[in-house]
Amino acid sequence: MRAASISLSPEGWPVIGLTALSSLIFALLGCWPMALLFLLLCWFSCHFFRDPERVTPQATGLAVSPADGKVIRIEPREDPMTGERRLCISIFMNVFSVHVNRAPVAGTVEAIRYFPGAFVNAAWDKAATDNERCAYLVREAEGQAWTMVQIAGLIARRIVCRVDEGEALARGQRYGMIRFGSRVDLYVPEDYTVVTTIGEQVYAGESVLASKA
Repeated sequence: MRAASISLSPEGWPVIGLTALSSLIFALLGCWPMALLFLLLCWFSCHFFRDPERVTPQATGLAVSPADGKVIRIEPREDPMTGERRLCISIFMNVFSVHVNRAPVAGTVEAIRYFPGAFVNAAWDKAATDNERCAYLVREAEGQAWTMVQIAGLIARRIVCRVDEGEALARGQRYGMIRFGSRVDLYVPEDYTVVTTIGEQVYAGESVLASKA
């Protein structure tokens, strides 16, 4: 697994470096409007690629949020990995959200599937089937299967996967990110009860979304 830094995602360093260097060059050339513009872009890049530490609940039978953002849907959907119809929690991330994704439960990455697609607004219903996305099937030691789906959005143009099939994940461990506005869907096993609500602001690795019945 490619380790993330504590404060910033490694995927952000090229963008941060480029915008900082551009700001410096324009400043040396005396072109202050462009220098200020790239300085603001550098600040935004640092803010977007931030990767703060999180305190993950350790009690048994809990599933935490895989993403920062707002819960926009809780409804039955067909799981893209298992084909079963299961309750799905959709979390929408705007450009100001932390975009690092974390494992909701401890388990083994059993399968990863990438689906090429479009880039419509991630909040729209058809984004779950039409947009570019990456799905992960994680199986707990007790046998429950969880599916997390990273869905690219209107602005997002890259899904980052940091894990491989067969790897073990701890609850709250980083497994990837999506750049610039997107969504994560979490498919919940039948023996778990959803404890979040539509409209709730949740935080990856910290907010409890479901508990074992």
